[in-house]
Amino acid sequence: MAISDIKEFSHLTEADVEALGHELDAIRRDVEDSRGERDARYIRGVIRLQRFLEFGGRLTLLGGRRRPVWAVGTTMLTLAKIIENMELGHNVVHGQWDWMNDPEIHSTTWEWDMTASSSQWKRAHNYSHHTYTNVVGMDNDVQFGIIRMTRDVPWRPINLLQPVANVVLASAFEWGIAMHDWSIALEEDRKRGGANVDDINREFWGKAAKQVVKDYVLFPVLTGPAWKHTLAANATANFARNLWAYAVIFCGHFPDGAEKFTVEQYRHETKAEWYLRQMLGSANFKSGRVLAFMSGNLSYQIEHHLFPDLPSNRLREVSLRVQALCDKYDLPYTTGSFAKQYLLALRTIHKLALPDRFLKATSDNAPETSSERKFDDARAALDRLRAEVTGRRVGLRTALRQLRERRR
Repeated sequence: MAISDIKEFSHLTEADVEALGHELDAIRRDVEDSRGERDARYIRGVIRLQRFLEFGGRLTLLGGRRRPVWAVGTTMLTLAKIIENMELGHNVVHGQWDWMNDPEIHSTTWEWDMTASSSQWKRAHNYSHHTYTNVVGMDNDVQFGIIRMTRDVPWRPINLLQPVANVVLASAFEWGIAMHDWSIALEEDRKRGGANVDDINREFWGKAAKQVVKDYVLFPVLTGPAWKHTLAANATANFARNLWAYAVIFCGHFPDGAEKFTVEQYRHETKAEWYLRQMLGSANFKSGRVLAFMSGNLSYQIEHHLFPDLPSNRLREVSLRVQALCDKYDLPYTTGSFAKQYLLALRTIHKLALPDRFLKATSDNAPETSSERKFDDARAALDRLRAEVTGRRVGLRTALRQLRERRR
């Protein structure tokens, strides 16, 4: 089963965990106290860039019957949609820029350019996912539909289809997110008596219809004789944006090392343990400034999960301090190249399509999920190591290294 005692799993004492929590609180305060005009200029510059790319792409597509012109217009439109989705929509709706008190750049007013309704997404993502991150049975993002991402979720015959379902999800990711959020809203409303089902359905279908009409009717019609080419450009841009958003999200949530947790751990959790769960339950991928920007700075997924409402442009500097804390407390800092992190997630998708009897590891000691019980056989050796080491904390990073060495 997943982690039920995060202190035991991390090999930290209660005092260690609380001290780590205080240091992370200090990082938050430092960033909040230093937010200002530099950050405001950044987000307004991103909005100007996105609007320039979208307007330029739409204008270019007026001549879209010529293939080179179509390629330029489609590329500009694709970049505009990715930036709007990743660096603007996701981060603005998270409330990262609410401190500016600008009604245009505020989580209560921003409606992003995708099928999902911002308000339904905020409930499913900002609250459910970021509160219950990787808690099996509470975080609906642990699996998407029929895709089983941990052995802690029982296998069902339909899981045999998840390699195919994964391709469908990647291709239509905005619809997958919209339906995911819609289903969560309906489920929560039914638990309260179902009084708002009609409003929830109306919001979902209204937003979906608006997106379909905008991209596949209105803009093609506005380009007159080039309408078929505009239709193809819009479909291509949406498809590319879907693939990119899907890959970024899966790289941050499902590579090896992004741990899962039990409801028992959540029920007895302190604020410092919540921080620790975010650190152990998320994964980064290595990025330069361009890749980080195009991913909405979700290449710093660990930092985003620690501080989901801090401005995305500050996560690079925060990551340096988080890595220093990982060194200090001997904790792993899960990261790798974009390709590596995605291939690890893809391996899990295909592997867990099979029944458990075909899998070697258990949910206590598998690449995609583990628990404190994975260290049972090595506990005596780890205790001896602690006795031998002075002046240095022996935590999860060392424990994992010792475990790998024993297996070799």
